[in-house]
Amino acid sequence: MLPEKKQILVVDDEANLRRVLAAQLSRDGYEVHTAEDGEAGLAFLKEHHIDLVLTDLRMPKVDGMDLLRASLRDDPSRPVVMITAYGTVDNAVEALKTGAFDYITKPADQDEVRMVVKKALRTRDLERADATRDTRDLSTLATRPELTRFGIIGESQAIQDLYAILERVADTPTTVLIAGESGTGKELVARALHDNSSRRERPFIKVNCAAIPKDLMESELFGYERGAFTGAVGSKPGRFELASGGTLFLDEIGEIPNEMQVKLLRVLQESEFERVGGIKTIRVDVRLVAATNRDLKREIAAGTFREDLFYRLNVVPITLPALRERKSDIPHLAAHFIAKFNARLKKNVEGIEGETLERLTSYEWPGNIRELENVIERAVLFADGARLRVEDLPEDVRIGRPQAAVSAALSPAGAAQDAGSQGNGPDSGSGAAAGGSPDKRGTEGLKEQVKAAMSKLERDLIERALQQTGGNVTHAARLLKISRKGLQLKMKELNLRERDPD
Repeated sequence: MLPEKKQILVVDDEANLRRVLAAQLSRDGYEVHTAEDGEAGLAFLKEHHIDLVLTDLRMPKVDGMDLLRASLRDDPSRPVVMITAYGTVDNAVEALKTGAFDYITKPADQDEVRMVVKKALRTRDLERADATRDTRDLSTLATRPELTRFGIIGESQAIQDLYAILERVADTPTTVLIAGESGTGKELVARALHDNSSRRERPFIKVNCAAIPKDLMESELFGYERGAFTGAVGSKPGRFELASGGTLFLDEIGEIPNEMQVKLLRVLQESEFERVGGIKTIRVDVRLVAATNRDLKREIAAGTFREDLFYRLNVVPITLPALRERKSDIPHLAAHFIAKFNARLKKNVEGIEGETLERLTSYEWPGNIRELENVIERAVLFADGARLRVEDLPEDVRIGRPQAAVSAALSPAGAAQDAGSQGNGPDSGSGAAAGGSPDKRGTEGLKEQVKAAMSKLERDLIERALQQTGGNVTHAARLLKISRKGLQLKMKELNLRERDPD
């Protein structure tokens, strides 16, 4: 497989701090790049795939706030962590409201840096697996305009019912609980509720509860005072304070531990709380939207979720349908994604062949809209013609078999079962029955075949990416979502030359 190291960009005008952070993060297993100021950071982001930005707030030429805004425009899901001196904490809080993931005060504590970076990257991975798309990333759809309302695409009855609910509850302070499988668009609905309310100019703060360690949940939501625990070198507001006047979106609400559920219930009922280690009661005006892919009633029966909290959250329930339950929307979603990736990848795909559309609509989509988006991105990237063909789709979609089923069939247990059922001669059957060890020569042969197949796949992907970018290694690395250095190493390993130096 191609390298999977997370790419981190450290931007700071203090050379010593850059070196210290780069050394620490490199030891933690990340690939780290540095820039001496915001201007250099912006230039680097334009040419490289970066998973997380760690930037100073005050810098010459381009400051951290401008870098934050530019990063959000380029990739709204990329976390940006601010580094700030104690005297500029107010500015850091403003950065959080603008969209920064978190902030770290100087001098940077190694454990705090490690924890914040790990949490930010984990949050991004979880959101990529669960979200559909960001409303700020929508492009004009080449279909009838009535198919898009509230930034949501569809004509199925389930989506029409969703439109009706959003019209009635968007501009109210009422708490909403969104349920649905991963990838059905829960965050998109939460944003629609915020963007179509009178709170639209106030903060929209999202928290992925599954990404926060249980022992940090309270300080994350309610903040803490200086000295509340080891490492608390200053006071820090929680997500409820940051969202005051706006909307707080608690994703994966079912992951909140039992002891925290009591405190959350109090905030919902009283609109007040105390920071960790504090005695002052803080009042907030927050509209809460929660989401889950769990059956909370089953969690209540199991004793892992409080019944009183469930009823306090479930004032207006919204259940999102799986994509397999709204297949009439697939052509419209596919058209939207084609337009989106035409613009992003500088392609000119005009549509989808009839047989290809049939494969898309007959597939069960276990990953829902996120899986469809990823399939269309890949198909547009590697399409050679004006219309997407069946050959442009991944194998599991072509054959109509979800990848999970393919993986199960290829797992050691599945392979053993297949071998046992097929029977490659009396020796293999009697050996299995007697509990003997398998022939290692067969295993080694399989490993060699897998290795050869992976090398061929990597070569094909790299060659096609280079072809799409006219041989530009930097742009090919961005398409493949690896670093330029990582791509060059892989090309050297596969004996692929750089055709055009860039």
